[in-house]
Amino acid sequence: MKKGLFTLLMLVFSISLVAQVEKHPVFNECEEVQISDLEACFNNQVKQLVTNKINIPQQLKDEGFSDTINIVFLVTANGKFKSLYVNSPYKELKQEVERVFENFPTIKPASFNNHPVEMQFVFPLKIPLTEVEPFVASEKDEVIVTVEKKKESIKLEDEVKLVDASKKLLFPEHTSKLSIPFTHAEYSVYDRYLDQADNSHTSVKPYVYEEINKYYNLTEAKSKFIKDKQSWFGRKLWNEHLVNVQGNDFWFTVDAGIDVQAGRDSEDVNTFNNTRSVHINGGIAKNVNFSASFFESQGRFANYVNNYAESIRPDGGNPAIIPGRGTAKDIYTDAYDYPVSDAYVSYSPSKHFNFNLGYGKNFIGDGYRSLFLSDAASPYTYFKMTTKFWKFNYTNIWMSLQDVRPELVVDGAHKTKYLAMHYLSWNVTKKLNLGFFEAVLWDNVNDRGFDVNYLNPLIFYNSVEFSTGSRAGNSLIGLSGKYKWSKNISLYGQLLLDELKPSELTSSEGWWANKYGIQLGAKYYNAFGVENLYLQGEYNQVKPYTYSHDEENYNFGHYNQPLAHLWGGNFREAIGIARYTKDRWYANAKLLVGKKGFDFNNGTDTFSYGGNVFADNDNRLSDYGNEIGQGNTANIFIGDLQVGYLINPSINLKLFGGVNYRSFSPIEPTNAFSNSNSTWITFGLKTDLFNWYFDY
Repeated sequence: MKKGLFTLLMLVFSISLVAQVEKHPVFNECEEVQISDLEACFNNQVKQLVTNKINIPQQLKDEGFSDTINIVFLVTANGKFKSLYVNSPYKELKQEVERVFENFPTIKPASFNNHPVEMQFVFPLKIPLTEVEPFVASEKDEVIVTVEKKKESIKLEDEVKLVDASKKLLFPEHTSKLSIPFTHAEYSVYDRYLDQADNSHTSVKPYVYEEINKYYNLTEAKSKFIKDKQSWFGRKLWNEHLVNVQGNDFWFTVDAGIDVQAGRDSEDVNTFNNTRSVHINGGIAKNVNFSASFFESQGRFANYVNNYAESIRPDGGNPAIIPGRGTAKDIYTDAYDYPVSDAYVSYSPSKHFNFNLGYGKNFIGDGYRSLFLSDAASPYTYFKMTTKFWKFNYTNIWMSLQDVRPELVVDGAHKTKYLAMHYLSWNVTKKLNLGFFEAVLWDNVNDRGFDVNYLNPLIFYNSVEFSTGSRAGNSLIGLSGKYKWSKNISLYGQLLLDELKPSELTSSEGWWANKYGIQLGAKYYNAFGVENLYLQGEYNQVKPYTYSHDEENYNFGHYNQPLAHLWGGNFREAIGIARYTKDRWYANAKLLVGKKGFDFNNGTDTFSYGGNVFADNDNRLSDYGNEIGQGNTANIFIGDLQVGYLINPSINLKLFGGVNYRSFSPIEPTNAFSNSNSTWITFGLKTDLFNWYFDY
């Protein structure tokens, strides 16, 4: 595996070196300059235009401001200049820079394979200004600029240091139909801008780059972190994709990722994770995009994580399933080796439709948790169709899932089941959004296979399930809502119905089949007037036996993990989240308080109390008297803090350190967790591209 990834990287990188044949933008003044002098002439013209046209704001002069300000700008494929970012706290200076670049002349754009392309640059502007004499290209390709104050000649590259930040689009993915890697921290930034838009849909994740760019300038946001690095290693470490190839009607990038961390928990377990990964993204023409990621990982985690991973191990002899990742095998007698991959192809025939076929995860909801579909389980095969029109965003997802428990394995093969779901998001007003959710699960009973009845994207799944037989599947329905209380505050919620008996709904007798879940939450952006401070509060509760079924393979789960909330059923929890960013620094904090009812499984009491979605709900203790937290009740408290530093915005490479405290106190030890108070400290370097949940 390692040799294969290395060979692939070297092959793609060698291709990229051959493909980078292009031409700099050309000013009229540079038309007669030799090709070898074009870059220097372009640099000189930019410097002259900026220094001659800019008027330094009086406030900076009064304060005696002296520094070098980096200006990130773009020359479009039409030859127009556009200022993207100015790393200065002075708004007046930013406005002045924008004015200057808006008044630049239109020039011949950069070209790649004789086709016009966009090109990004970084220009260091020294304040106070120094005057520059007109540029003259010498025969030795050495550009001389005379600086009046110094009265000496110096090379242009030493004085101007005008660097092309990418040799092409630095972030080509930003205009694509690719999915933005889903992490709650990153998406909390996007959601603020989407919430301020008149027509935004925020429930279905991951988002698409092109859609987010309508509300939030991704390139500008990342460009502010660009460092003025001249060396290949410096640019790749701090600014760029490892490989970035762009041609006529195609592009692709290749990145090497890592998640290297070490730590220790209070139960004397030395923890580590060692992930090496390769990430390939690309596009063909305007309508087709593709993405593939390959992870090779070894790790040992906090004791409670190891215990849970082993409690959900698959049939076949493998010792564990790493939650959210995949099947693991033993290494070092007390650690795990767990390879993972995901990939998809995205096709958009028009602005109204997108088709996505892949192996990965999806999420439906506005909260930290989801009662409909979350990304807490391992990846699965799916086909997703998104339809957008007027005030509606309609999503259909079809999935192929696996049950890997021993009782469902036939001839060494895991049992397959299928899931079809649709979610209609409706922007009722500028402030109110409603969502309607429906899903149905079925398997290959009577050699049924994938039921084509569920391919109809418009039909109600309950009617299909009824027509194919009362025991032919398991359906769920749901309603979600989001209300923008103010510019910086939004409220959200979900109601999930698995099964309901109206005559028992108002009864206090605890009818077992009233199976439903409720979520209520709020988000506060720029909390209390503090820029980049994000606060979130959320409450979730799910009744016993929700998501479960009396047919072995009709539960709402995959690979021994719940598909919705990772606690399954029979619980309530309250979560508080705070996030803060300052330049490249960030801090994320989370507090969780909850109560969940587990089964005893002690040889004497073998009943299902409704917390395990994979348990047969016919094996319940009673039809009545059921309540949240029943059974082997556990009180749970989790506190988590992580701080870090962003290194490379192209791949979200971060240096981080964190501490996690967990208190878990059941009546009796469960098959996954014992009564414990544990503290887990970690630090490391990671390419942060997905959510990884350890709060169970």
